[in-house]
Amino acid sequence: MLSTIIVNLGLLIAVLSANDPFLLLNNQIDEKPAATMMNRYFLEKAVHCFETRSNTYESLKTENDIIAYQKKMNRFFLTQLGGFPERTALNAQITDRVERKNFYLEKILFESRPHHFVTALLYLPKTSGPWPGILVPCGHSTNGKANETYQRISMLLAANGMAALCYDPIGQGERYAYLKKNGKHEFGTTLEHTLLGVGAILTGANTASYRIWDGMRAIDYLQSRSDIIANRIGCTGNSGGGTLTSYLMALDDRIVCAAPSCYLTSFDSLLNTIGAQDAEQNIFGQVAFGMNHADYIHQRAPKPTLLCAATHDFFDISGTWNTFREAKRLFTRLGYAERVDIIEYDATHGFSQPLREGAARWMSRWLLERDCVIKEQNFSIFSDKEAQCTPDGQVMLLEGAVSILDLNADRAENLKKKRKLFRSQTDDNKFRQKIMQLTSCSNNDIHPTITTLKITTKKNTDIETILIHPEPGIILTAILATPRKFTEDYVLVVHESGKQHVFASDGISSPLLAKGHAVFAVELRGMGETRGIQNPKGWHGYIGTDWQDFFTAYLLKKTYVGMRIDDIRAAVAYLQEKINDEEHGIRLIAVGSPTVPALHTAALFPDMFSHISLHDGIPSWDEVVRTPRAKNQLINTVHDALSWYDLPDMVTLIPENTLKIVNAHIPTF
Repeated sequence: MLSTIIVNLGLLIAVLSANDPFLLLNNQIDEKPAATMMNRYFLEKAVHCFETRSNTYESLKTENDIIAYQKKMNRFFLTQLGGFPERTALNAQITDRVERKNFYLEKILFESRPHHFVTALLYLPKTSGPWPGILVPCGHSTNGKANETYQRISMLLAANGMAALCYDPIGQGERYAYLKKNGKHEFGTTLEHTLLGVGAILTGANTASYRIWDGMRAIDYLQSRSDIIANRIGCTGNSGGGTLTSYLMALDDRIVCAAPSCYLTSFDSLLNTIGAQDAEQNIFGQVAFGMNHADYIHQRAPKPTLLCAATHDFFDISGTWNTFREAKRLFTRLGYAERVDIIEYDATHGFSQPLREGAARWMSRWLLERDCVIKEQNFSIFSDKEAQCTPDGQVMLLEGAVSILDLNADRAENLKKKRKLFRSQTDDNKFRQKIMQLTSCSNNDIHPTITTLKITTKKNTDIETILIHPEPGIILTAILATPRKFTEDYVLVVHESGKQHVFASDGISSPLLAKGHAVFAVELRGMGETRGIQNPKGWHGYIGTDWQDFFTAYLLKKTYVGMRIDDIRAAVAYLQEKINDEEHGIRLIAVGSPTVPALHTAALFPDMFSHISLHDGIPSWDEVVRTPRAKNQLINTVHDALSWYDLPDMVTLIPENTLKIVNAHIPTF
């Protein structure tokens, strides 16, 4: 049975807006902005995950405990990245060579995958080789390897007897996938990384998967050279390069010595401060699984690792120190306390000179066995043009070049056979179970609590404004309009633009009410009044206002598709309580983004609706992956879905002649 509450007039005054009859929450839930509902919901869910992980960490007492833990984390990490391809020919070439006072510079072009070009600068000492090789992944700089701080750390390493290979990550420097007609990049680095992440997620990968593989192939290149000591490889990078250093040092055993800068904190600190970041900084389900930032260090223990930190970084410094303390204790248990350390400089986010010098000293200590003071000289910096490795400044202008957009499409194409085979060998019941598992929707019955705010009558129509509570922490706002001549069905409407569009003068409610239907407009979580706050980055026109909430859910192994399936089921549970005869059925109309969870609900629970009508939805996820400029599709992605099913596959689970699809298309920016 549903729990129903009719509130009194005093609460109505506090809750309802006199100026807007559709504003049921007055922008507040528990005296906090309604737009933050999802963020607060996720943070509460994360608390249990952090507590469980903490208990697991404290149980690691012996070397065998730690080794088993390392293997477990490593397997999980690799699985969530979707694995890596076979190594192919690098086809490396040196496009230019420059001499400076303290080093030589070689401009490198290689292929991490066939025709997927990587641009890099190799700084070589003027001393006689061979030398240790240090990989320098760039942070989120627009000009990538040409950024001054990444040039300076590379020059500093070379001036002190270590070769440094600084390469452009995807979406930076010479490696943008989205180019304007004039050959210049179209988007900022983090937005491009997240746009590329949409197709990666659907195919069971991650933007990080591609970036990590580039780094691993860069190490292959270093080890292919006779002037590099193959078993003395280091890695240091700042910000997004700190992210890549953390990933690479955890996954690639060849990295002897590592110094990630201005990235490592902890997820509990991160999510409670600036929130989840762009696509490659979130691995699917890692918070739910118990893989925190410290585990990037733990996975490589006891190999030498230095945390470089800034006191006033936007990556919370208290989280950094908590992570260091964890690592120090774990290294001590293994008997190598001296192999993990931290340096902190009183500055804001960035690879400042003291951090660069600290990283260089750390590399010298463990790779050259030379523990000495290293000071940075006033090096002369190359211009963006001087640091350019390709003729026109972008690899996608090279003949036959392949971008991540192309690689995502290739992954989708290769998954078609797997998907078809799985469906042919799976009955409908097991197929539904797999979809429920992937979307993380509830297997149990939904028993929502209902708060009735107001009941009025207007133009021979009874109008109820209600709040649906499908689970603790979640409120769905809804309006039920029932004509006095109620002769037809209940029509549940989920519209991406909210309930006010349903009941607008030209909305879909008027003809339905005129025919004798009751119209129930429900705003699913994160829509309408609980829609997330527009991020100052200005990404809402490309990936939606809710991208940070999406990635927090992603870390918790939850999907918006699955959660919104539960919301639709909660709305249906409310209607089913009102139906006390067989005269009225329940129909479903979805418009825009909600068509994806609506289609899922109809396929997973085929007896729930007598008719389903989907308007302005997408035709398939496969087509989303193949549409480079697909707009606002992140919220409806399901990790690795295309390995098992696509949207058209669910149509076969819906009773014949009950589904109508209108104007299916991919919206683009």
